[in-house]
Order: sequence, then C-alpha cells, then structure tokens
Amino acid sequence: MTRVFDAPRERVFDAFTTPGSVKRWLIAPAGWTLAVCDIALRVGGAFRYVWRNDADGQEFVVSGVYTDITRPERVVHTERFDDPAYPGESVETWTFDKVDGSTTFTMTLAYESIEARNRALESSMDQGNAACYDRLDDLFA
Repeated sequence: MTRVFDAPRERVFDAFTTPGSVKRWLIAPAGWTLAVCDIALRVGGAFRYVWRNDADGQEFVVSGVYTDITRPERVVHTERFDDPAYPGESVETWTFDKVDGSTTFTMTLAYESIEARNRALESSMDQGNAACYDRLDDLFA
C-alpha cells in the first residue's frame, strides 16, 4: 500500500510511531475505539493495539515486535492478530520517502503463507487503512 501525505517525512514518521498521534487517526469503524495503543519504538520493543466495540466489549487485537528502525526512513516489525481469521505472523515494512515537501509512505507485508495473504486480501483491510489515512490527512491539514 502506498499513500502520499502532504507533510514532512519526520512528521509522518512520528504520526505512525507515537502513541498520542496514532490514537488520533488509527480508528476503527463507528462504534469502535482504539482502547490500547502501546508502542515501545526500539529494536526488540513491542507494540500492541486493542480496538474495542463500544456496544458489546468485543476486542480486536494486533501486536508485534520491532526488528529494524531507521528514523525517519524505515520501520520493520512483525505483526500478529489475536483473531484466528488472520493466521500466522507477517513482517511489515514501512518506508517514508521525501518527495518535494510531501512524504510517500509505503507499507509492504510479507505473510507466512499464501492462505494468510489471501485472507488479508479478502478482508476490508485496504478500505480500513484508506479511511484511517484520510483522517491522518485531515490532521496534517
């Protein structure tokens, strides 16, 4: 996935790696809140996000460990969902490239299996990410 943000690279990097910033834009659909946003941004450090349904308390959890960080250019981490519909662990790479005052953000995912990749492609992940990135655009404006 690739998205161009009208903001300097350092600001975009911070928006993706600072809990206070992430909580402002990485929001699930209406009726859900990002209840937990823990980020220990260092190689070997972990992150954990917990979205909670306001009506019934159901939770959706994703976590992982940072394996490579080059500020403000690149972040690599593992990612695992508690939900069995998203099997296995993936490796996610984020790059932040400067382009004339804007930043091109690219997220690349490497899945454990073709099955896991296919399940992700069948989900609404791309729509959810796009909606979150729209919120981030609004914050940068």
